[in-house]
Amino acid sequence: MNVPSDLKFAESHEWVRIEGDIATVGISDHAQEELTDVVFVEVPEEDMDVEAGDPTAVVESVKAASDIYSPVSGTVIKGNTALEANPALVNTDPYGKGWIFKIKMMDPDEVDNLLTPEQYTDHIS
Repeated sequence: MNVPSDLKFAESHEWVRIEGDIATVGISDHAQEELTDVVFVEVPEEDMDVEAGDPTAVVESVKAASDIYSPVSGTVIKGNTALEANPALVNTDPYGKGWIFKIKMMDPDEVDNLLTPEQYTDHIS
């Protein structure tokens, strides 16, 4: 199971990469494995304001449709439109090209409420 050391994780299996006040969000390798083949991703609209825990995107697989929750509060500044043409990027590169959306964070301290890679590994085992 791939759990990169430079990310933070939500218990609901979203990951966050922080760069300044921008959070890039996707789903973990564990989550994409559980979903199996992703066939559709609905990315959020730009300028959408979200609170931590709000359903923000949807990932559909051959198995199920799942809400993707925002791990932090802020404003969506970009959705990964490449997923419209190639939703399988969520499966093949969940921590790279398979990211789902980016948020300008309102309160960067919210990241402290998320799981470390070690805590997330314990959470999924």
